[in-house]
Amino acid sequence: MSVSNSGSFLDPAMSSSSADEIDSLPSSSATSSAVDDDEYISDAEREWRESLQQMELLLTMVLVPYIGKYFGRKCAYWGWAKWMEWNYPVQVVVTNKTAFKLAGAVEAAASL
Repeated sequence: MSVSNSGSFLDPAMSSSSADEIDSLPSSSATSSAVDDDEYISDAEREWRESLQQMELLLTMVLVPYIGKYFGRKCAYWGWAKWMEWNYPVQVVVTNKTAFKLAGAVEAAASL
């Protein structure tokens, strides 16, 4: 099979009005304006952006998984208690809620 130069690979002929519209666009490119913006950003602005990135990393890499693990365990304990009460004639009662919450927080942080 041979490759031929067909008309499908060529640019379609433009009308004079569309050529005029393209010629009237501004000549500055988007990359040069982005470079110019970086030159005018102050050191304080750069440090502010870096600190925002660090806060975002802290939030996404540490706090969200820890909070998810804590509430996931809490939900699992609640579900286990409801299942035990439904399946067996027992009543699950947490006598010391502070110790229960503290133990959940310690268990959630144990593998971090």
